[in-house]
Amino acid sequence: MKLWDSRFKKKLDKEVEKFTFSLSVDKQLARYDISGSIAHIKMLAKTKIIKEKEAGRIIKNLEEIKEEIGEEKFIFKNDEDIHTAIERSLTERIGTLAEKLHTGRSRNDQIALDERLYTKEKIKEVVSQITEFQKVILALAKRHQKVIMPGYTHLQHSQPVLFAHHLLAYLEMLERDKNRLKDSYARVNVSPLGAGAGVGTSLPIDRKFTAKILGFEKIAENSIDAVGDRDFLLEVGSAGSILMMHLSRLSEEIILWATEEFGFLEIDDSFATGSSLMPNKKNPDVPELIRGKTARIYGELFGLFSLMKNLPLSYNRDMQEDKKGFFEIMEIVGSALAIYTKFLPKVSLNQERMKEMAERGGTTATDLVEYLVEKDIPFREAHRIVGKIIRDLKDSKRILKNLTLTELKKFSDEFKKDALERVKAESSVKNKTSFGGTSPKQVNQRIKNWEKRLK
Repeated sequence: MKLWDSRFKKKLDKEVEKFTFSLSVDKQLARYDISGSIAHIKMLAKTKIIKEKEAGRIIKNLEEIKEEIGEEKFIFKNDEDIHTAIERSLTERIGTLAEKLHTGRSRNDQIALDERLYTKEKIKEVVSQITEFQKVILALAKRHQKVIMPGYTHLQHSQPVLFAHHLLAYLEMLERDKNRLKDSYARVNVSPLGAGAGVGTSLPIDRKFTAKILGFEKIAENSIDAVGDRDFLLEVGSAGSILMMHLSRLSEEIILWATEEFGFLEIDDSFATGSSLMPNKKNPDVPELIRGKTARIYGELFGLFSLMKNLPLSYNRDMQEDKKGFFEIMEIVGSALAIYTKFLPKVSLNQERMKEMAERGGTTATDLVEYLVEKDIPFREAHRIVGKIIRDLKDSKRILKNLTLTELKKFSDEFKKDALERVKAESSVKNKTSFGGTSPKQVNQRIKNWEKRLK
């Protein structure tokens, strides 16, 4: 069945039919398509374009089709797309009355509607998933508030930091991801239904009525833009890509921390795999795959950008190719959040190793610099003094916390006994009391704030 074949003398070539076939992808939009059709039919009855009785019969059968699709009992045939499949099935049930379903609309505004309905729902789902994952991270941070680890810049030891503080950085990232999606929702929540093929219709339709039924806040004000716009896919896809970038950064850290070289944590056996050759191996497949799937998402996103970059207004068949990539983005984002929500609570920390590494490499050197600054020594001079101390330690293969007061005084008479306390990792984190810092007090307050926000 073709919705347009009366125009042509010849049947569509079989290879062309196969090449243009999209049902295998867009059947994911079936329930959204039916919801849009039901709203459209109700509007046609309200405006007296069709009779109430006719509308009732069409709606009844559309709901039956929707139920069959939900129960996976619906039989898809060699239909051109999801719109054709549903209209074909409706025709088999109620005959020529089904031909009134498409009155006052086009597949152009129909598919734009379906994609917006799908995207609205996916935004809500992902936002909810992010919140659940944030709760998992927060619980882990709260459970390990006293654990000290080395902070890093350039992947080199910088200064001691609370593990909880490190985790809370990901809460901030995820909150931005959530806000980006929430913000994009306003631009997705615009109804294109009634734009027709791109110029509207002469029939007395009521676009406000259908928009209200379908839960849209606004109506697309330009019929050409309504059917030709895919900005909302690009925007939500971009937000999803940034989210995956954050998960990929977390993955990279977990992969590093699980190595023998770092030894900060161990991945639970139920979330790791082994080697077919080496019996000693325990592989971090989950974070590695999330890191890999992030690359796939970037590819799909830039595929969408490339798809849209040179399309003249309004609708073009190229847009048939927008769905597979976008569906892939949303599926990967959802699955990554779901697996990490289960994965992260089961990791085991090696707290002693983390503390040991936090005290290596002169990580509390900056604390000594700030100690000297408090003694009214200019920062640059204090920096030079401590730099010489670190150089001396490197030569003698010692660590900062093992220095004696006598040794410190060789570099400056301003060092007193209390300076020895400042080079301890515990003191270092305790003293970072500036807002947003890693002191236990600051971190505890942030945890309490997050608990309120994520209720």
